[in-house]
Amino acid sequence: MVRCSDPDVFEQKAGAFNVGFAEQSRMKILMIDDEPLNLALLEDMLSGSGYTRLKLISDSRQALEMCNSFTPDLILLDLMMPHLDGFGILEALRTSARDIFLPVIVLTADANEETKRRALRAGATDFLLKPFDETEVLLRIGNVLEIRRLHLQLEMQRAAFEEAVRSRTAELREAHRQLEQAQV
Repeated sequence: MVRCSDPDVFEQKAGAFNVGFAEQSRMKILMIDDEPLNLALLEDMLSGSGYTRLKLISDSRQALEMCNSFTPDLILLDLMMPHLDGFGILEALRTSARDIFLPVIVLTADANEETKRRALRAGATDFLLKPFDETEVLLRIGNVLEIRRLHLQLEMQRAAFEEAVRSRTAELREAHRQLEQAQV
């Protein structure tokens, strides 16, 4: 258990956690399943827990286009679908590599080891077994979205740091140039 004797520090930490959850609940989730009942069930679970930016697709052929236009933070992906199965979508997502870390939670009733290995090799981040357990669904999604949020935060900090280094390097070069001119 974490103890904090300073109430102000405790309030800051609690506030940071609440901000993290608020940001997390605003993240975009794309759900792809050919079974409308599964989509409706997941949508009810997620919207009931405060997630508001949800897109649902029952035709797997629209998945890649929707990924490009919606730019999700998380994809919930059924493996067994007509036309284009989840494995094909996973492989297409990973080869496009438009995003450094785009988590994909695979939805499946097939819990055999070969299916799991194949999905992981194709780029799955985690699994949710059908029939869904609401608590497990919300915990796994929350955990993966927290990792995604932290990854995005780290990328923003890295970009800001690189910009600061570029700016400071330009300033130093200019100062060096001025020093050289002053010595001539």
